[in-house]
Amino acid sequence: MQLKNKFNHSILLSRKKYRYPLLRNGLDKFDLKKGIQVIQSGHITMNKHTEIFEKKFAKKLKTKYAVMVNSGSSANLLATFASCNPLRKNRFKKGDHAIIQSLCWSTSLWPLVQAGLKVKFVDVNPLSLNVNVEDIISKVNLKTKVIMIINVLGLSCDILRLKNFCRKKKIILIEDNCESLGAKYNEKYLGTYGDFGTFSFFYSHPITSGEGGMIVCNDKEDYNILKSLRSHGWSRNKKTSKKYPNLDPRYIFVNSGFNVRPLDIQAAIALNQFKKLDKFKKIRIENRKKIIDSLKKDSKWKNQFHFIEVPLKMKPSYMVFPIILNPKFKNKKKQFINEIEKRGLQTRPIISGSFVNQPATSLYKLNPKKIRFKGAEKIEKLGFVIGLHTTKISNIEINFIKDCLFLIDKI
Repeated sequence: MQLKNKFNHSILLSRKKYRYPLLRNGLDKFDLKKGIQVIQSGHITMNKHTEIFEKKFAKKLKTKYAVMVNSGSSANLLATFASCNPLRKNRFKKGDHAIIQSLCWSTSLWPLVQAGLKVKFVDVNPLSLNVNVEDIISKVNLKTKVIMIINVLGLSCDILRLKNFCRKKKIILIEDNCESLGAKYNEKYLGTYGDFGTFSFFYSHPITSGEGGMIVCNDKEDYNILKSLRSHGWSRNKKTSKKYPNLDPRYIFVNSGFNVRPLDIQAAIALNQFKKLDKFKKIRIENRKKIIDSLKKDSKWKNQFHFIEVPLKMKPSYMVFPIILNPKFKNKKKQFINEIEKRGLQTRPIISGSFVNQPATSLYKLNPKKIRFKGAEKIEKLGFVIGLHTTKISNIEINFIKDCLFLIDKI
């Protein structure tokens, strides 16, 4: 009994309590009830809830197909490896070139490297967090076969122009939309412009099931490849079994593969969250506006921060609130972040900063010429995010956030 009490006490000590976390109560009792019902059914592996969620997801986003996986990272992995699969007509080969922005997450980048592509980075605009399409086009050459575009924190570049360019040049466009479910550009959902669009349901994302991801596409050939790659390269198609009468029809492997299947528990929770996506989106937009308005109306406001402007034709869907410090505070950022974290305002970097500055990039020699990306570095040096909750923000919370942020003038 003494050991148990000691263990529980150590767990409590390890849990930092934030007065304003990245996300508070992301899962309500009804979400959890759906997960519990699946557990009680005994059918916890990929099953009917996964199939229902896939169909509803595709229907809302107006795509033909959706394939659920266990994470957004796995979604990027499958989208990349489907793009070079021997069953695909327009596919890339090892040694071909891929373009990705320098402000990216690790598992947006690594599938490209793992699939044998030579990666070229492009910079981002620190005012929008996203790329300029002209910069991408300037890096394209005859060997460019893939562009991995990341829609950063609910916004995007001129994705329609990029789509049209890729179609004309027969370049495969993979749209990493893990941070931006529900956002629209030109009245069309982000994540549906590319050959493949990927989504994440990690905690604090637009919707959450703890872990989980989705890939969408419009080509049946791509859809069948994705389903096979998701589950060992396996096929349980009756037509396939007829072609191979000497094989056990339950175990026919038609492709290479991974095992990145979701649990039906995840699907049930995510499906319930998905019904509330539009509500969450509206509340987060309102909360962001309230925080910005309150900061700018305060007597302490002296343009200490820059807030990302929403481009024309864009209807955002936020998961967190990015903030850029005034450059005059660049030497104070580390101390400032430590101080507001200590007071209970949880923060994160904007994605991972300029990824070429990460040690793994040097390990794999991905930037041999040591090119510097000034826009991404500015975001790395001056940027951070705080939470945008899915419940209406209170005045107490707004005042707490303001008190923390205005500490920048006292450091």
